[in-house]
Amino acid sequence: MRLSINHLIPLPLKQQHNTYNATAWEQDLVFNQGEHILVQGPSGSGKTLFINTLYGLRKDFEGKVHWSAFNLKELTAMQLSQLRAASLSIVFQDMRLFPELTVWENVDIKRRITDTVTGYDAEQWLERLGMGNKLDVEVSQLSAGEQQRVAIVRALSQPFEWLLLDEPFSYLDFFNRQKAIALIKEVAGFTRAGIVVTSVAANDDFVYDKKMLL
Repeated sequence: MRLSINHLIPLPLKQQHNTYNATAWEQDLVFNQGEHILVQGPSGSGKTLFINTLYGLRKDFEGKVHWSAFNLKELTAMQLSQLRAASLSIVFQDMRLFPELTVWENVDIKRRITDTVTGYDAEQWLERLGMGNKLDVEVSQLSAGEQQRVAIVRALSQPFEWLLLDEPFSYLDFFNRQKAIALIKEVAGFTRAGIVVTSVAANDDFVYDKKMLL
């Protein structure tokens, strides 16, 4: 699935979008499935706004965003839901977990929507990220770093052609960051999924095909 962005400019940033010499706004951009994209910029530059726009959460923008033939602005709620379930997954910057549910319930509720990842695999992924002994713990009792690891496994527990990662490792130490990156690379590699990563700083977490500034 190809991502095409044509002269995108979010309305909230219309007056100040060039403050940081952005190379993402008001451009014609094409990204092919399998590519790894880094979107870099300081806090407040619009990284989360960019990711949320790609995921269809924001429609207050000028320009066009297409996932292959699907124009985000023209999709019905049902069509957008189907697109996400089949092709788009996301790790939100604020995680958006269900705090009253357990670690396993947060992952399993996502996994069961498409039933394409086995419960065994999802549990093993949690184990690999050091969460295997906390499956029955409510998310509200976890640290931010632990919640981030749960959010990553949740995002991997569905089919996807593109994975959107909004500062996905901001609460992880070096050791846990490397484990999370390795898992993402492994799972995304199965279907040659594309990855869009936002970050406040340059990094070599992935081998990036393209880099943009916001």
